Amino acid sequence: MDNQRRSFLGQSAALVGGLALAEHSLTAKDADKIEVLDPRMRVPMSFIIDDSTCLVNMGHFCLPQFATAWPKRKVYQRNWKTWSREIPDAFVREFGEWCAQHDVKGKYSVVPYPCCVGWLDRVLPGWSRRELQDSIKLVRNLLLPNWDIHPEMITHTRVIDLKTGRPMEKISAATMENSYPRVKKSVDELTAYLAYALKILRNVGLPCEGITTPGGFGNLVKSELSLAVQEAVRDVFKAELPHYFKYVSLGKENTEPKLEHVKGVGTNDLRLTVNVPAGTGDWFGGWTGVRRSEGHRYCNADASQGRMVELIKAKKPAVMLCHWPGMYCNGRKTGFHDFQKVVTTLHGRFKDETIWMKVSEIARYWAARKLTKIRRQAATIEFDAPLASNLFTIRCPSPTLPKSLTLHIGKKQKPLKQVEKAHQLKPNTWLRQGDAFVLCMNLPKGKSSVRISG
Repeated sequence: MDNQRRSFLGQSAALVGGLALAEHSLTAKDADKIEVLDPRMRVPMSFIIDDSTCLVNMGHFCLPQFATAWPKRKVYQRNWKTWSREIPDAFVREFGEWCAQHDVKGKYSVVPYPCCVGWLDRVLPGWSRRELQDSIKLVRNLLLPNWDIHPEMITHTRVIDLKTGRPMEKISAATMENSYPRVKKSVDELTAYLAYALKILRNVGLPCEGITTPGGFGNLVKSELSLAVQEAVRDVFKAELPHYFKYVSLGKENTEPKLEHVKGVGTNDLRLTVNVPAGTGDWFGGWTGVRRSEGHRYCNADASQGRMVELIKAKKPAVMLCHWPGMYCNGRKTGFHDFQKVVTTLHGRFKDETIWMKVSEIARYWAARKLTKIRRQAATIEFDAPLASNLFTIRCPSPTLPKSLTLHIGKKQKPLKQVEKAHQLKPNTWLRQGDAFVLCMNLPKGKSSVRISG
């Protein structure tokens, strides 16, 4: 399934309808050199997990359905009956607790009608109702604080007839979600399909600000899909800033998020979709859970090589990708163990240079970075932000050392604390850096300012 994801470099231009990125309006000498930096001057990291859901091992149940739709593909001719039918909640807990202890954040898919086995908001044959409810509760309580939840469409296998709720009768590439649609579909048609998946997760109390595409879902309707994500997520969850994961950027391709279908800049009705790519392939256990793990491709034993190392050194968003069956590996957990090694090794070398963020947090930061108007007026830096964003960090030229900086939000004032080292930056602090200063703040929506005393 992962080989159907494609790079998106150069494709977003067709999607960015009406985008007007805000230019920093600076009037003081050299003020045009004010720049928005990465959050806390750190490289964002995130972990995207695909093909996850409650209890169902998607690798086990997907394979025979793919083999029926693509009978000539040897990759689907495997003895899937020997694979685990379940990825137990005990493993979800082990994984989630370890990630929480190591500050790992990211995106975790929850497929609503996984492989047509059963509906998460109704019944999951093969498991009791209590087991299903406990599994959903575990995701809600353990993962939600640090993970975005996405539907990965309705089934990840068969296309569903929205009128009947049943899979399409014919089984072919044209009726499988990871290659759907094979003909042009309107934004309204795609929105209805995405909303169907989102509503099931809403029914079980799992909020979503974005979606993940299964494999090549939407390859023929990229622009329509991006707008459908915006409309469906806003409609079902009233989310301010919809985002999605579909693309993988490798090599020299840019891993920064792309803003698409932006409208209403400068009004009270800002609308946009943020396209957040992964920056790695899936090199753990794969979507079947039987592939040999190659964790060194993310990061080798001393963090001197590997794709994550490359991205961190280049100061580009370092977003890892894997599939949930490849963490569990049919009970062997070799992918998970390799993942633990990768994280601890990266922390050992780059802990003060990186920051783990949810995909939605990265999306929000980049939207605020592009759309916030910043203006320097004498001893004041003014912000006009269409979106709030935590850890907002800027560098401002300043030939002389300021005595103090004060954040003004409406009638409220808050002094910013000076720190000595970059790794000490956190909200409401600032740092002297050569002939400039760097400040970090939780940027509020609307107007705010920082007063410079010096």
